[in-house]
Amino acid sequence: MRKIEHIGIAVSDLEKSNELFHKLLGKKHFKTETVAGEGVETSFFQVGETKLELLQATRPDSPIAKYLERKSEGIHHIAFDVEDIYAEMERLKTEGFEILNETPKEGADNKLVVFLHPRSTNGVLVELCQEKNL
Repeated sequence: MRKIEHIGIAVSDLEKSNELFHKLLGKKHFKTETVAGEGVETSFFQVGETKLELLQATRPDSPIAKYLERKSEGIHHIAFDVEDIYAEMERLKTEGFEILNETPKEGADNKLVVFLHPRSTNGVLVELCQEKNL
């Protein structure tokens, strides 16, 4: 793992949250994107080398909608940038971590992503991200 790529924050209202984080950070979000497969609309803020990703559900059965029902708004996951997502998945499986999706999925911001189950990471949902080849 090379660095924290982003911190994902589940929000109920993306527009209001964009305004709040604009005030907090003193800068506007630089990008919004819908990930239809995950039922989520995202908005990104750059903070130094790390990004904040705000996540709003676009349908009631999405993982973010379910998260908001159970826990309310707040930090949803921490994402780490990796050079080779497949090698990192194998390494982590060998170390005993539980992988939630056996093959990487297309995520926001031109990334391949895979998640580790929070029960194997002290209650933290961890995302691995690798830049997709263009």
